[in-house]
Amino acid sequence: MREIRYETIVREVAEMCKAANYELGEDVITAFRKALRAERSETARDVLDQLVRNAELAAEMRMPTCQDTGVAVFFVELGADCRVVGGLLQDAICEGVRKGYGEGLLRASMVGHPLRRVNTGDNTPAIIHLELVEGDRLTMHMSAKGGGSENMSALRMLKPADGWDGVKGFVLDTVRKAGPNACPPLVVGIGIGGNFETCAILAKRSLFRPIGERHADPEIAALENELLEEINRLGIGPQGLGGDTTALDVRIETHPCHIAALPVAVNLNCHASRHRTVVL
Repeated sequence: MREIRYETIVREVAEMCKAANYELGEDVITAFRKALRAERSETARDVLDQLVRNAELAAEMRMPTCQDTGVAVFFVELGADCRVVGGLLQDAICEGVRKGYGEGLLRASMVGHPLRRVNTGDNTPAIIHLELVEGDRLTMHMSAKGGGSENMSALRMLKPADGWDGVKGFVLDTVRKAGPNACPPLVVGIGIGGNFETCAILAKRSLFRPIGERHADPEIAALENELLEEINRLGIGPQGLGGDTTALDVRIETHPCHIAALPVAVNLNCHASRHRTVVL
């Protein structure tokens, strides 16, 4: 049985929180530059150029890429032969978020009660999805998920007869309604199947896949490409100012579901797709 100290997790999570907010992944920067080369709108090209420059300055100056430094969302894979010593895993993650957001001078965005609206002051609690897996490693995937794009996300319980056309129509309608409010160009995460809560988690999980990485199932990969083309034909463009680049990528994850159901969730991510992964 391999042991990982509580303090090690706290330290690593704190660094993840700071790095995610200061440095966009190379996949995101590459997607910006690819869009710049393909974009026909002069206004859209100007916006994309500003996004690239903003990301470069943030990394250089160790400042957040956006004032909304997000909810700290974790997908955690805990190996069956791995044990956390010195405290609980979820407590270590939350302490790491508290430490990272404090040291990094990152905005605290969490309120302790959804109706009383009093800020917790340290961006905790984190949102944690835990999965037990084989092996002796602890893998933590972290996202700093902004509020604007999250607010424009949606879930619908379709009928099985709605099929792919129904799914596609719902996704396009969600992006169309979001317009500029989700800070495009977007990364669009889609969960299909499972049940009410599972499809939402699938959509969120899909956002952790690197931009441009297609689903392993060729049929699903083709549907991702189809939706990306359809979304970019909407003409919403970067920051809603028009153009060819409404989305940088589309990801789909699926799960078996009940014979009477076709649950679909669309989780939108703004252009600042902020993720970090650590394996201990």
